[in-house]
Amino acid sequence: MQKSKIALVTLITIALASIFTLLSEYDILTIPLVGMMAVRWITAIVLIVNALTRRNLTTWILTCMALGVFIGLDFPNVARALQPLSQGFIKLVKTIVGPILFATLVYGIAGHSDLKQVGRMAWKSLLYFFCATTCAIFIGLVAINVTKAGVGIDVSKMPKEELPESTSTMTASDLAAMEHIDPSTHGLYKFTAFFRDTFPENIVKSVYENKVLQIVVFAVIFGIGLAMVSEEKRKPMVEFTESLSEAMFKFTNLIMYFAPIGVGAAMAYTVGHLGVEILKNLFMLLATLYLALIFFILLVLFPVMLYLKIPIKQFLLAIKEPVSIAFATTSSDAALPKAMSAMERFGVPRKIVSFVIPTGYSFNLDGTSLYLSLAAIFVAQASNMDLSIGQQLMIAFTLMITSKGVAAVPRASLIILIATADQFGLSTVVIAAILGIDELMDMARTSVNVVGNCLATVVVAKWEGEFDEEAPFRTEEIAE
Repeated sequence: MQKSKIALVTLITIALASIFTLLSEYDILTIPLVGMMAVRWITAIVLIVNALTRRNLTTWILTCMALGVFIGLDFPNVARALQPLSQGFIKLVKTIVGPILFATLVYGIAGHSDLKQVGRMAWKSLLYFFCATTCAIFIGLVAINVTKAGVGIDVSKMPKEELPESTSTMTASDLAAMEHIDPSTHGLYKFTAFFRDTFPENIVKSVYENKVLQIVVFAVIFGIGLAMVSEEKRKPMVEFTESLSEAMFKFTNLIMYFAPIGVGAAMAYTVGHLGVEILKNLFMLLATLYLALIFFILLVLFPVMLYLKIPIKQFLLAIKEPVSIAFATTSSDAALPKAMSAMERFGVPRKIVSFVIPTGYSFNLDGTSLYLSLAAIFVAQASNMDLSIGQQLMIAFTLMITSKGVAAVPRASLIILIATADQFGLSTVVIAAILGIDELMDMARTSVNVVGNCLATVVVAKWEGEFDEEAPFRTEEIAE
């Protein structure tokens, strides 16, 4: 009861603060600066009390995000001095990139090592995963190019050392080599150089430099090689990668306890440097993501259901609970047990469910893939980079590969976004700004991840001719 009263007071306070802010913003009511400051910090006190009562990470992240905005508005010099805290959080996230990509990919491939038994199901699943995530990535690209949510941020106020000069990843030797070939073939040279640079020269060096594509290529080849050795020799390494991935999941969860401070500092620094105007761009990014995810469901997932004659109403009823869990916790893993049991009741055989959903958690994160393409171009737009279609497609191709290794834990997509930004010379300062609303975006993209993986089990079961057509209606009768 006490919590509900505090929640009600919090909502009323936020509503009143929002009304006063809008009245002041549009000159409907003249409120002195001191008065607006008082409104903000009374709201801050109420938010802190609410967070102390609820004691969950999501509430603290949202609370610190609001506190960061207030500090940026009222104490801009203090806000700028908080930047190292957000940088420290980003550094912590970067430490996860190599180990988590290697562990999840190797375990995902070698863990299903009986290739003769699962080969047909594997290629069908992977083909569907590839098509679905590719559609998601390109819908994200189209959406952000239509809304241009990142355009208009005043990058001149950003520290100059944070702004990249270009998106070129060509080395000095490459530039020298191109001087000796015809200009008409420069594009081909750059394309083949990109493929050359996906292969690791030294895996330790690749991990140290956060070369995501090189880590992925090494992990995939290593996983296939491991799957081909005898069970006796394969088992210890598979168990090691499973343990490593689980440990990195816990590592990520521990890092997320620092997330409220990192998010608050990032938001404070961003508002202190760029002013409150950037919030318009961030919420435009949020709206773009939600609209793009809705379009993905309507243009990709629903047509798949209609084509395969999957009963849509029954399917939505079946996935209602796991999707709700995913939305509330922003973690696909939290919804895993419910998703698997729901799909079994829906008529998908256990052997298909137990293969497709866990594999999909590494290779079929539709919502995350869409978000990554959208957020990467937002960062480029905010950095005032005019990316050509070719450069955007190159980023999309990179994300198409690297998003397959995203761990299904809260905000793990930041790992891939930061690593991709590093690879293409994008500014991590803008990513620090995205951290402020990442919690709100994570809810939507994680829910779509679960929907996509549940649908994938039905698609593969239908493709294999093993789907129980009567089960969905039995499930509906039980629910009623």
